[in-house]
Amino acid sequence: MIEDFQDKHRKQRTRMRSVVDYTMGTVFLLLGVYFLIYEKLGWKLLNREPSSIDYLIGLLFVVYGGWRIYRGYKKDYYR
Repeated sequence: MIEDFQDKHRKQRTRMRSVVDYTMGTVFLLLGVYFLIYEKLGWKLLNREPSSIDYLIGLLFVVYGGWRIYRGYKKDYYR
C-alpha cells in the first residue's frame, strides 16, 4: 500500500519535473536564439551595438536550453 503511494507520488513528481524542464528549456533556447539573431532582425539590445559577449551568452543559452529539453525527455531523475 505504501509502496503504491510512493510510486504514484514519484511518477507525479517525475511528470511535473519533465514539464518544467521542457518549459524552461524552451525559454532558454528561445532567449539564446534571440541573442544570436537580434542584430539581423534590426532590434537593439539596451540601445547598443552587439558584441561577442552577446553571441557567447546566446550560445550558452542555446546549449543549456537544449540540455534542459533533453533532461525532460530522458526523465532520469531517480537512479
